[in-house]
Amino acid sequence: MSLTDAYVQVYGQISNFFSKLQEGQAPTQFTQQHLKDLGFTSANYRAFIPLLKALGFLSADGSPTKRYHEYRDKSQSRRVMGDALRDAYGDLFVLKEKPKKADSALIEGKFKSTHNVSDLQAKRMASTFYSLLDLADLDTKSSPKIEEKVKFADKEQKIEKEKPKREELTPRVITPPGLCYNIQIHLPATKDIEVFNAIFKSLKEHLLE
Repeated sequence: MSLTDAYVQVYGQISNFFSKLQEGQAPTQFTQQHLKDLGFTSANYRAFIPLLKALGFLSADGSPTKRYHEYRDKSQSRRVMGDALRDAYGDLFVLKEKPKKADSALIEGKFKSTHNVSDLQAKRMASTFYSLLDLADLDTKSSPKIEEKVKFADKEQKIEKEKPKREELTPRVITPPGLCYNIQIHLPATKDIEVFNAIFKSLKEHLLE
């Protein structure tokens, strides 16, 4: 499982921060300057960048990921955040499937024991988690997209078409054309051996050679 130690001191601004992500275009790279451009000029807001990386919204170099772009769609943003929390805070969902504010002592204790941090840091980590939880839908999970299923089906169909038929794998034996003769000989009723010798000699000379 997983449990990120990323947190922000200004967790009260988390909802406002993620609303700003939805309102503006995704940058090529999410930098501290972009934070300032969004209106978050204080140094305390810099911690949002490692938090976004922990949630899978940014890659290691700060480039927005597919999850970042999907979150900008307000119709699915809560589902996207739910997926992000399951990935970044998986250990907490082992303790409680649907954590509530009443579980804060348990949640803080988990942060403290896992990351060996002070009570204050554990509280900030837990508060960051709960602020994100307010933006998430834990009841809806991502499902494979129809497009991916169609692509898989098309691939299977293509492979099936490319398979050689059984008949094509069996080599054909071609017999050259030929003629078949049926010769009937009616022997005379005689006991003279010379007659038979003459008949077979004639056959040999005219037919068998």
